[in-house]
Amino acid sequence: MSGALPPVVAGVPVVPLPRRPFDHGTAGDAVRRWYENELGWETVPGAPGTPPRLRVGLRFDVLDVPAEAGRAALRHLAPGSPVALRGDRVRLLVAAGGAQEVPGILDWLEWGTLPLDLRMIGEGGTMEAPLPGPAPEALGVRPLPPGRSGAVQGAAVWLRPPEPGCEVEASLPTLSALGGGGGAPELVRVLNTVATHCHRLRLRRAGAQPPTIPGPGTDPGTVIDRPDPAISRWPSRKPREWSPEHGRGH
Repeated sequence: MSGALPPVVAGVPVVPLPRRPFDHGTAGDAVRRWYENELGWETVPGAPGTPPRLRVGLRFDVLDVPAEAGRAALRHLAPGSPVALRGDRVRLLVAAGGAQEVPGILDWLEWGTLPLDLRMIGEGGTMEAPLPGPAPEALGVRPLPPGRSGAVQGAAVWLRPPEPGCEVEASLPTLSALGGGGGAPELVRVLNTVATHCHRLRLRRAGAQPPTIPGPGTDPGTVIDRPDPAISRWPSRKPREWSPEHGRGH
């Protein structure tokens, strides 16, 4: 609720940002006010003609993955965990500091040596601010025609929007707590699922590539396949039993 005291996280109170006076400005200004006043999320202006941006690394980090991989990971998220969509990419919000843990987790899951189409945005980074909630017209932002999504025009939208008055940190995947089933932490499960689908996407794309053209002196009827040492590594991994000593560098 607007004007409510900020939640206390791990015994440390979150200091609210100074409230901006609500006036009739541009749509970008209205979006910034919504994030800062209703959620307490810090924003920065975007480039001229572009949406404002959310500062990453303070309340959350971001895992940016292909849409197929992101949608597959939704089952591991708490109901209130925000998820954004921009074009063909999904942005999963994870606990602040998670970006630093990702390389070690991927190595532990034996994904670290493979090229995966995922990236982390951590402290010092920003992400495009999606239009707030399901009713952006309330902020003076013109909605898209029926049947069209923000992804069609390239604008970021929320698949699971953050809720004003809710403590976002409590809903984010983290390495510091075990999952609901008592197994691996949520962040480990999310990364394992995302990495698996990223690899499957890569295999499909590699399989769709045309064969290599035979070189001079080669029988015209010969088809030469393009070798890829990673093709045989079809993923079937499950998170191993997690213990407190597993973490960064293990």
